[in-house]
Amino acid sequence: MIQDRAPYAEYPEHSRGRLSPEPISRTRNAFARDRDRIIHATAFRRLKEKTQVFVAHEGDHYRTRLTHSLEVAQIARSLAHALRLDTDLAETIALAHDLGHPPFGHAGEDELQACMAAWGGFDHNVQTFRVVTRLEERYPQFDGLNLSWETVEGVIKHNGPVSHRLDEPSWKAIADYAPGWDLRLDSFASLEAQAAAIADDIAYNNHDVDDGVQAGLFTLNDLMDVPLIGPVLQGVRADWPDIDERMTRIEAVRRMIGVMVEDVLAETGRRLEADNIRSTEDVRTASRTLVAFSPAMLADLGVLRKFLFERMYRHYRVNRTRSQARRILSEMFNLFMAEPETMPTEWSKPARDGDETKRARAVCDYIAGMTDRYAIEEHKKLFSLDLALDL
Repeated sequence: MIQDRAPYAEYPEHSRGRLSPEPISRTRNAFARDRDRIIHATAFRRLKEKTQVFVAHEGDHYRTRLTHSLEVAQIARSLAHALRLDTDLAETIALAHDLGHPPFGHAGEDELQACMAAWGGFDHNVQTFRVVTRLEERYPQFDGLNLSWETVEGVIKHNGPVSHRLDEPSWKAIADYAPGWDLRLDSFASLEAQAAAIADDIAYNNHDVDDGVQAGLFTLNDLMDVPLIGPVLQGVRADWPDIDERMTRIEAVRRMIGVMVEDVLAETGRRLEADNIRSTEDVRTASRTLVAFSPAMLADLGVLRKFLFERMYRHYRVNRTRSQARRILSEMFNLFMAEPETMPTEWSKPARDGDETKRARAVCDYIAGMTDRYAIEEHKKLFSLDLALDL
């Protein structure tokens, strides 16, 4: 055994397998193989120019979906190691969790949901599922990446059971997927998937503070009275009174990640003991999420998120970008629906051959796969006569 894993951890040698059976790899276990397939996927590479908060062209130092995913993977792996879980599976689910995000972050998702309202809607979690099970075309013998059961389960259930969502139009792809391959949608996912989910929360709360200060949307002094980050900043300034603001910011973010990780480990330990968790089946049939923040940490995070919402996510500079982003996607969606032949051949053919619903989904898939930069350039080519004449 590579590590002394807990009895409630997932073991790759006990995996429920893949939808399309494949020979076992000589060099990697099942979960490490899944991780490698995600890293080599086209959708993963595109994350390098997809928005987290700031559009990719606004600066080189802000987080993108790719750098965010790498940070989430690092935190998830650390949590899994400390909890004696399978680190490969936690890292794999973390790396995959944002593959379905469209360009321009939540503004892009909101716009695609509006555009697709009459044809099944759009949800980035479902789109991630569709990417790994269908849209990635890298193997001649199957669609998607043919990931192990535990990874696919974690991708769609890392935030908890989803059976209550199957009646939503945007979740039809989940309801219709491989009926014989039961993903137990009414149960919780593995602890490794739960570690990836909370690692996402830890990563984005910290890097949004970091990016917001760098962008000049607020200052370190503005954060001094905000729970969690305020006491951390006070500690940094007490320990290092002579360092500059840049180093103060970096040290404070580093410490805040540590504080949040330690809180998760302590609260998770309490829940595992209180709920008498002894197996993976106990995890899936538990009455609550097990990898979690303490109530006190949740309260502090609520105040921090309110601050970020008011001072960052709804700052007029961010609002202007959101407005531009939504117009770009809306105009392209409407054009492609009316004239699918203006899309590249691999997308225009399924759009032309299907009914209106299939056309809308093909258009949506094409747009959702775009990077910020590609969407901006594609929009210019489609709507600027000067650029169109140069094609």
